[in-house]
Amino acid sequence: MVDLATEYLGLKLAHPLVPSASPLSKDLDSARRLEDAGAAAIVLSSLFEEKIEAEQQQMERFLFGQGIGYGEADSFHPLPSQIVTYMDQYLDHLQRLKSALQIPVIASLNGTSVGGWIEYGKALQDAGADALELNIYHLAADISESSETVENRYLDIVRELKRQINIPLAVKLSPQFSSPLHFVQRLQEAGADGVALFNRFYQPDIDLDTLEVVPKLQLSTPAEALLRVRWTALMYGRVRLSLAVTGGFHQADDVIKALLAGADVVHLCSVLLAQGVGKLGEIRSELADWLIEHEYESVSQMKGSVSRQHAIDPSAYERANYIHVLDSYTPAPGVLR
Repeated sequence: MVDLATEYLGLKLAHPLVPSASPLSKDLDSARRLEDAGAAAIVLSSLFEEKIEAEQQQMERFLFGQGIGYGEADSFHPLPSQIVTYMDQYLDHLQRLKSALQIPVIASLNGTSVGGWIEYGKALQDAGADALELNIYHLAADISESSETVENRYLDIVRELKRQINIPLAVKLSPQFSSPLHFVQRLQEAGADGVALFNRFYQPDIDLDTLEVVPKLQLSTPAEALLRVRWTALMYGRVRLSLAVTGGFHQADDVIKALLAGADVVHLCSVLLAQGVGKLGEIRSELADWLIEHEYESVSQMKGSVSRQHAIDPSAYERANYIHVLDSYTPAPGVLR
């Protein structure tokens, strides 16, 4: 019997397949379906500090400040006896999942201030989260903001939060860092327990009829997985952090490549939204079959065996591979006519 067990952020997991933050974790029934389908753990959708602040401002304006300057308006909008806020709903949902599920529940937090990261991180820990993923969704659009400033913002958040909480902490990174290896090492020094490679920035579109900039949501494609596999292979064995990959993992082959590169877990999202939660069990079964066919006894044995550290040709992960690809490409027949 092949052993699919792995460890991520100090959590012992039955296998490496973990549904990432998505609408599938937003209610108890769908979370139970993920567990029944074989999820090893679950990552909740993010708690957004800016959404909490917007709600608080709205309540301040329309509920608590309604009578300012207008005494006769004190009873115009009677205050409800009990207000259930967005924050209350999130924490209650987390507690319900912890009570109902047997698998670890990893909370996700998207903050906007150091104080917010600390306050809400502590609240998520107190509500029972087994670990915390920091969804630091920052787009460096300020021309005066240096790369050092951007990196220090991440490091300050991790450093301060680790002083306040005891649960494991993972940082979900963007691929847009100039030196990911060095930065991940600095995150480790700041106290991070793991990283997830990589966050997907949703790109706005331009409506050609109205000339408005409009939001556009696209699910990932398998082509995106290769970037994650490459950087995992370059990091494996060079940092002591747990390594997760996320974005573009749709088939068992994608998952196997990530594990060979050194990933501890593979986050699944788009494939489950597009093909249903049953796909999770299918990938798990195909992973086990591959291990048996290739005479591996466990995921631990295969993990990192094709990382940069152990690859037959380590330079294939670096610039030499770029040159080889360009030299070896042949245009399709008829393209040059």
